[in-house]
Amino acid sequence: MTSNNDFIPLCTPYIHGAEWDYVKDCLDSGWVSYVGSYVERFEKEFAAKIGMARAVATTSGTAALHLALLAAGVEPDDEVIVSALTFIAPVNAIRYVGAHPVLVDAEPQFWQMDVGLVESFLNGNCERRGTELFNKRSGRRVKAIVPVHILGHPVDMAPLLDLARLHGLAVIEDATESLGAAYRGRKIGSMGDLSCFSFNGNKLLTTGGGGMVVTSSQKKADWVRYLSTQAKDDPLEYVHENIGYNYRLTNVQAAIGCAQLEQCDAYVENKRQIATRYRHAFANRDGITAMPEAEWAESAFWLYTVLLDGDSRPVLRALERQNIQTRPLWQPIHLNTPYRGFEVLGGEVAEDLCRRCLSLPCSVNLTEAEQERVVSALLDAVS
Repeated sequence: MTSNNDFIPLCTPYIHGAEWDYVKDCLDSGWVSYVGSYVERFEKEFAAKIGMARAVATTSGTAALHLALLAAGVEPDDEVIVSALTFIAPVNAIRYVGAHPVLVDAEPQFWQMDVGLVESFLNGNCERRGTELFNKRSGRRVKAIVPVHILGHPVDMAPLLDLARLHGLAVIEDATESLGAAYRGRKIGSMGDLSCFSFNGNKLLTTGGGGMVVTSSQKKADWVRYLSTQAKDDPLEYVHENIGYNYRLTNVQAAIGCAQLEQCDAYVENKRQIATRYRHAFANRDGITAMPEAEWAESAFWLYTVLLDGDSRPVLRALERQNIQTRPLWQPIHLNTPYRGFEVLGGEVAEDLCRRCLSLPCSVNLTEAEQERVVSALLDAVS
C-alpha cells in the first residue's frame, strides 16, 4: 500500500516471472556471453510472437535500426523518410549509414506519421529515373520509409505500404513502442521488410538493454547477423571482407527476455486496463483530451499520454511536486541542432503536440490507488 508521498514513476520494468531462474541457469552453466541457448530461444520465440519468420537479437534498438537500414540497402547520400515526432534514435541511425532523413510531421488525430504528407512528397516532389526514385529538389535517391509507431499506437500502414510498393521503397518499421499493438488485425512489426524493437528498461519488455531485428527474409536476416558479429568470414581464421559491428545480445540478457516474453500478453492487457481507467477518468473533463485510439487499431498504450489545452510543462512541475513523474513528448527532430536544415514536411502538428502532450505513469504494475492519485493530481493541476 502506498502513501500520498510515495514516488510514482513514469514507466518501470516489472520483473515478476522466471527471470531469476533463467539468469541463474546462465550463471550455473557458464554461458553468459553472446553464445548460448537463450539467445537462439529468444530470437525464435520473439519472431513467432510478431508473426515473422526470423529474428536477430542485438545490443540495442538503435543497433537494430542501424543494421536494418544496411540490410535494406540504404547507402550514403540516400534519403530515408522518417517520422519527425519520435525519440531521436531512428533518425540518428539514418545518419550512421550516411543517409539523409526526410522528416514527416505527425497527423493531428492519432499523432502518428502523416501518410498524406508522404504521398504528396512521393507523388509531387520525386521522379522516377529508371528503376529508382529521386527527390527532384535534392537530386538524391529515395530508398526507404521508417514509420515509427509512437506511444503504442500504429501508423496507418495500408496506404503507406501501397506507396512503398508503388515507388519501390523498403519499409522498416520502428515498432519499439508498439510491441503488442495491432493494425487491422495484423501485429505491429509484421508488415515491413524489416522491423526493429528495443528492450530498454522502460519498454513493455526489457532485457536491461537490447534490441531485435525481425524479417521474413532469410537473406536479410543472415546479413544482419553477419554484420552484428563483426562481419567475420571464416569460422576459424580472423578474415573480414566487410565492416562489421559488435552488436550481439548476451545470453544473460536473452534469458531475461525469454522470461519477459512469457508475460507479454498479460503486460499488454494491464496497459489496456490502465488506459481504460484513464479514459473514463478524463471523459468530458475540460482541458484534457484522453489518448486516442483509431477504430482500425489496437493500441498497446505503451506510454499513456494526454493532450492538454495549454503548455504541459507547468502541469508536469505541479505533479513533480507531488512526487509523480510525468514526461513531455520529444522535441520534434527538425528542432534539434543536428537536424536543422534537413527537409521537413510540415512540422507544426509535431511542435504543438510536443508543447501540449504529457505522458502519465503507466507501469504494468501500476495499482489502482496509484492511478487514482495521478488522476486527482492532474485534474487539480489543470483546473
